Amino acid sequence: MSNFTRRYQENTRLLNVAVKLVSLIMTVVLAYTCVYFTCNSTGVEGSSMQPVITNEDIVLINRFAYTLLKPRRFDVIAFTPNYKNTDRVLIKRIIGLPGEKVKIENGKVFINGKELENDKGLEDILIAGNAASEISLGQDQYFVLGDNRNNSEDSRFANIGLIKRENIVGKVWLRSMPFKRIGLVG
Repeated sequence: MSNFTRRYQENTRLLNVAVKLVSLIMTVVLAYTCVYFTCNSTGVEGSSMQPVITNEDIVLINRFAYTLLKPRRFDVIAFTPNYKNTDRVLIKRIIGLPGEKVKIENGKVFINGKELENDKGLEDILIAGNAASEISLGQDQYFVLGDNRNNSEDSRFANIGLIKRENIVGKVWLRSMPFKRIGLVG
């Protein structure tokens, strides 16, 4: 094999490696840019969403998830509480949708008089709070609960109350820390 052929093959290999490296770097930069401009991250305080999200987890919030679509039942959302003077963002699961009636009776959630389906496997609710009487949701209001029903400050209590659409920051979609628990939130 001639010197020219060897140099040509070596240069071709180097060029292929360089192209692959540049492609990898561009992919990482593009992915980071997309996440940076469409998501917020926040640290979780407390155990109200256990076992799905635990204390000190870091989650990504898709700020544009509800630009075209409406929040749906069982979505895990981040929202700002109704009380003023706070930068705090809370994370809960949507249970009641606009226009519905929500009641908690005998430890179970009822929507428009029917027991909530797909709510199995969670503990019975010991304190119904404001939802002991039927609550009617307005056209821009949501009723939220923590998954750890008996250790959650949520729509059952006056200091959180019903969540207005304008207070929803976005949909929680990914747990990014701790590293061993990285995964989608559902």
